[in-house]
Amino acid sequence: MKIGDLSISWKKSAATLIMFALGLLMIVPFLWMLSTSIKSPSEVFVYPIRWIPEHAEWKHHVKVWTGEQSFVTYYANSLKISITSVLGAAFLSSLAAYGFSRIEFKGRDGLFLLYLSMMMIPPQVLFVPKFIMFDWAGIYNTHWALILPGLISIFGVFIMRQFFMAIPKEITEAAFIDGAGHVRSFFQLILPLAKPALATFMIIDFSWSWNDYENALVFLTDSRLYTVPLGMQNFILEFNIDYNGMMAAATAGIIPMLIVFVLGQRFIIEGISNTSVKG
Repeated sequence: MKIGDLSISWKKSAATLIMFALGLLMIVPFLWMLSTSIKSPSEVFVYPIRWIPEHAEWKHHVKVWTGEQSFVTYYANSLKISITSVLGAAFLSSLAAYGFSRIEFKGRDGLFLLYLSMMMIPPQVLFVPKFIMFDWAGIYNTHWALILPGLISIFGVFIMRQFFMAIPKEITEAAFIDGAGHVRSFFQLILPLAKPALATFMIIDFSWSWNDYENALVFLTDSRLYTVPLGMQNFILEFNIDYNGMMAAATAGIIPMLIVFVLGQRFIIEGISNTSVKG
């Protein structure tokens, strides 16, 4: 083996060790959350940290699912809102991205830049106008107040358009010669090729929707409509905080995101590894 090859191999090994160490560092809060969820209240802030409690207490997890305000309702509400929003946003973003990337019309690029500029507006600025509009439409304090805005994703249009732009135009041109229109070209050619980008966007959008606290706090007042982030408030008591219960609830709340990531990581890896469209 040449000296140059040894140098490259050493650099790769060093980079792998550094990334492994950083990965362990980032997983520490997650491990602390799991550990705290089965500790007794007196062990939560013991220093040095006692990662494995002397006597594991699973009552905190039981309380999350069987208490007076069960997380079953919050889970159902969050799943309903997140799944509906993600599926709708994925479809509408892909449709808009197709128009911005494949259909030629006057002012297309300028309109796209104007659309992207909306990302610079802080979401908090829109709370009052949205409140007035939702109250007028009669959807305030309903799940539609969270679902309908979630159907529109500027980030989704951007990421899907960039992926569509990388697909050779010859593919759709050949389809048009064979008699296919834009609808058939979108559903049968472009969309199947966009699975990696679509999966990546859906995972990101699901995490945003699942963890959305501000919109749920502003537009939902009925506790029966609360989502998981709002349900976490049940563990903030009048004079103290139930850290054990909160960590048990957080552990339960992270499970859907882990499932979504595990199911979609294959498409993410495929999108990273494939730098061009295969013929």
